[in-house]
Amino acid sequence: MRLRALLDTDALGLRLLGGEDELDRTVRGVMTTDLRDPSRYLSGGELVLTGLAWRRDATDSEPFVRILASAGVTALAAGEAELGPIPEDLVAACARHRLPLFAVNESVAFATITEHVVRQVSGERAGDLAAVVDRHRRMMTSGPAGGGPDVVLDLLGSDLDLRAWVLSPAGRLIAGSPGAEPGLPSVVCAALAGEHLAAVRTGRRGPYRVAVGGTTYSLFPIRSSGRGAGTAGAPGAPGSRDVRETVLSDWLLAVEADAGDWPAERLDLLEGVTQLISVERDRRDAARTVRRRLAQEVLELVQTGAAPGEIAARLRVAAPVLLPGLGAAPHWQVVVARVEWDGGEIEGGPVAQALLEEILVDPLSSGPEPSDRIAVAHTGDEAIALVPLPAVSSEHDGSEARLHADTLLAAVRDPLAAGLDDDGRLTLGVSASVHSAEGLRGALEEARHARRVAAARAGRVCAAGHQELASHVLLLPFVPDDVRRAFTARLLDPLRDYDRRHRAELIPTLEAFLDCDGSWTRCAARLHLHVNTLRYRVGRIEQLTSRDLSRLEDKLDFFLALRMS
Repeated sequence: MRLRALLDTDALGLRLLGGEDELDRTVRGVMTTDLRDPSRYLSGGELVLTGLAWRRDATDSEPFVRILASAGVTALAAGEAELGPIPEDLVAACARHRLPLFAVNESVAFATITEHVVRQVSGERAGDLAAVVDRHRRMMTSGPAGGGPDVVLDLLGSDLDLRAWVLSPAGRLIAGSPGAEPGLPSVVCAALAGEHLAAVRTGRRGPYRVAVGGTTYSLFPIRSSGRGAGTAGAPGAPGSRDVRETVLSDWLLAVEADAGDWPAERLDLLEGVTQLISVERDRRDAARTVRRRLAQEVLELVQTGAAPGEIAARLRVAAPVLLPGLGAAPHWQVVVARVEWDGGEIEGGPVAQALLEEILVDPLSSGPEPSDRIAVAHTGDEAIALVPLPAVSSEHDGSEARLHADTLLAAVRDPLAAGLDDDGRLTLGVSASVHSAEGLRGALEEARHARRVAAARAGRVCAAGHQELASHVLLLPFVPDDVRRAFTARLLDPLRDYDRRHRAELIPTLEAFLDCDGSWTRCAARLHLHVNTLRYRVGRIEQLTSRDLSRLEDKLDFFLALRMS
């Protein structure tokens, strides 16, 4: 389709700001982005939609437009919903590079433009196959009753005779067309997810063709548009184009066919289908906002030592949202996860949050809805899940409803390890269940300690449960205050005094060193220090305290002192 046709469609709310002489350009696709450099995802001929979150000041417009023009982008459409009128510096940059520029009225969603372009482009290239996209658009826009991803997969099966499935990065079956029944075995799902993640990490361009169990599949990435999503790879964030921020959260479309034999028209149609499915993905992420906020509020109350009554009141509000129709939760568990990347420049908290929301879903369940009962917050590199446990029959002790660290990662370990590759690590800790607000603070500490036990093990994906904690950890909350003060003062006061006099950072260095399990390389990377500087600081800590951080006993003393301070 041509740009002129878009401008003539009143429902799209487009206003031309520059490039009137270029309106006969052809649009071959559409992409929504707020990355500062989206070149890796561009192949030429796209209409690029942006909310301008990448723009910090007037100097950012020129390099952004230059990247689009170099990639062969057909036109740029900028939304007015977030920042109001389109900045003049962006208009001038587009004029210099002869890139047509449109303003998108704040009342028009990017999804509306995406669906229109996909429908029109698919119609022009694939003739009657545009009916697939059109029927799916009508069903998707009708709300949840439309069926979500299952609808478009059904149409792929009935109109194109393609067996297809939507999978999570951990290999969970999210959707499958009726023609693809029975569903893929879990072992095949895990294998496909692992192959997909490995291909993404090596920088291969999709679709990825793989053979599993003698059957050839083509894997198409389904990338979230990021508009309003609270997931990894938030638009506009520094370094957000790093693949590690999204590789463990993006869905994939698996098609039982060899796409290497397909004409360009069919490949374009499948690319449009992935964009439509991403609309459902964004809708699901938006629906998680309330649960994430509830988790964050409860976590802040617990960590700041709020009164149990205040925490209990917040839990009473959260329970109906997390357990609709089942009333209050009699028990809760806390799960802590941490994702760490070599170098430390990628914030692991959002990635860990997305992973926990996936991992805590029953691996035998399908569809996006099972995650609706999971509330996960994140801070720094750490994500914390508050898991409500529904009531069980009185003739059972409820143990079957509890989360167990030894089985939690069993079904997802292999695919996640492929996504983490050789520069990432996931560690996870699970608390015992507690039946009251008073127990949540202890459960949080318990889960964090269990995660540290997992971090001491070898492997890219490790977990530990509360059963594996030493007895002194369980007793920490019951140590008398005067004993706590005396113990921590003996070890930490010399370091605090030194930091105060010399403006040094011995306490933060000690915390990071222990948190990295004594790894000089990882700790230096996290603190952005040379290893020799780190060794000097650790040496000063040892000199001031007469302790040796190479000895397990002294490490443990420091660890306990920091936790009790």
